[in-house]
Amino acid sequence: MGRGLRAQPWLYTWTIAVSGLAGVLTVEISTRLGRATDEVVVPALTGAPTTSATVWLGVAGLALVAILNAVAVAGRRIGAGMGYARLGAEHRRNLAHRYLELPVAWHRGRPTGRLLAHVSSDAEAATGVFNPLPFALGVALMLVVAAVRLVTVDPWLAAAAFAVLPAVMVVNAVFQRRMSPAVTEAQRLRGDVSDVAHESFSAALLVKSLGTEAREEARFARVADASRAANVQVGRVRAVFDPVIELLPSLGTLLVLGVGVWRASVGDVGAGDVVAAAYLLTLLAIPVRAFGWVLGELPRGLVGHERIAGVLDAPEEIVPGSGALAGSGPLGVRVEGVGLEVVGPDGPLTLLDDVTLDVAPGATVAVVGATGAGKSTLVALLARLSDPSRGTVRLGGTDVRSLAPEALAGAVAYVSQSTFVFEDSVRANVTLMDDDEPGAPSDEEIWDALERAHVADTVRALPDGLDARLGERGSNLSGGQRQRLAIARALVRRPRLLVLDDATSALDPRVERDILLGLGERGGPTVVIVAYRAASIALASSVVHVDAGRVVDVGTHAELLARDDGYARLATAYARETSRRADEAAAAGVEEDR
Repeated sequence: MGRGLRAQPWLYTWTIAVSGLAGVLTVEISTRLGRATDEVVVPALTGAPTTSATVWLGVAGLALVAILNAVAVAGRRIGAGMGYARLGAEHRRNLAHRYLELPVAWHRGRPTGRLLAHVSSDAEAATGVFNPLPFALGVALMLVVAAVRLVTVDPWLAAAAFAVLPAVMVVNAVFQRRMSPAVTEAQRLRGDVSDVAHESFSAALLVKSLGTEAREEARFARVADASRAANVQVGRVRAVFDPVIELLPSLGTLLVLGVGVWRASVGDVGAGDVVAAAYLLTLLAIPVRAFGWVLGELPRGLVGHERIAGVLDAPEEIVPGSGALAGSGPLGVRVEGVGLEVVGPDGPLTLLDDVTLDVAPGATVAVVGATGAGKSTLVALLARLSDPSRGTVRLGGTDVRSLAPEALAGAVAYVSQSTFVFEDSVRANVTLMDDDEPGAPSDEEIWDALERAHVADTVRALPDGLDARLGERGSNLSGGQRQRLAIARALVRRPRLLVLDDATSALDPRVERDILLGLGERGGPTVVIVAYRAASIALASSVVHVDAGRVVDVGTHAELLARDDGYARLATAYARETSRRADEAAAAGVEEDR
């Protein structure tokens, strides 16, 4: 709560002050009501003389205080609503910003549904307590003023009025003990529901093609039923707590009336004092309910805050630098003594070990190896998607860890095999910028990138060209078209280093060859490509053979074929697979002709 109040200091200072003013005015209303009872009501009942001026002064005083109190209450509610909305938006902005800062390795260990739950249900839970909080804090002043007022009137009335407070504390202690585990489980299961739903929707094609709709429905039903049961348990606890909190002020009012009648019968207090005390306690029921509201939201808010804080306070695995890259043109790459270890389920796992590699500026280098050899891990270091456990990666002679994120993003473009396409226009998907954003590429630059990626004809065939809307994840494009669009997205930035992590796997070999040959034209970037096809590998100026996280050999395709038996087996395996697929395609064509 302290963090939330500090996030909006001026707004909450004003809101709590107005809430305190409303509390003081509420006590004043009870005081004036007691005075009116003594000066107007009692004389009228007993036949004692009174004047119309006294009546009208009492009415005017009550009306004035009531109007001021209404204005203060309105200000309190407006301020509380603004603070609640602003904190919720700030939580979501901070989470989204943090998601973008955290490295890929962090995201791989957390389901997407859970991350979505953080910015939805957890953010909502963490801010729920701030709706009644200004009211509850403001009426603390009301309780102090009311206590002073009652003590000055009669200590016995004050004791009777505040006898309910210990009961509130006991009820809250029991409530917290039962509510916290129930809310924790409910919030966790909300994340599980998001996880299962996200998986099912993302795998819609797989589910429909294999006919596993019933299984997915049953899987979702299980977690949804568990979530429902957990929320019902939360409701049960609230169903006991809320009526008790509602009951206590009423019991206090009866106690005050009883004590007040006794004190009035012996002449220690007047009828107006009893009426004022009873009315004040009736009004205090609202603050007590406000505290009950805060206490009821607090367990859920704490759970939501802890889940959000787990993201916001996650340690910086990649600390951004502040330097820039000197010069222009293609970048040279130097990987020196690089090792990378991660913690796996069975202990430390070595992904890279003592990797040393040099890539000349403007060269095209193919990284080749068996599945799991460490190829993607190695090339990801060049874009600083992760940092090595030891050793250095230098671009143009500069350690990547010293570079500012914007300097690195402006010089290095990374394209992965799994291409993501936004549900937006072609232009927006290529530039990833707003049209009026400073530095946004022109249409000519976009078309040039599309031409170099051999996807311009596809875009021209769309109804609105660059303004054509693409479906979710590029559903109206083929896999190869999505990959070429991703390559165009990288090329439009004029990178000095282009990293293609198996980013041409869905392309026709001829198209892939044309794209790779075109990258070297017009002073193109240095290219590092994770490749499998022999035809693609042969286009590289040098080949890096990686096995078990180590660089086995570096040389041209012909040199490695001659001296590296492991590479020769890989290369011929690729050739055999290509030949097999060609034979299958030819056989299918013959069968179709028949």
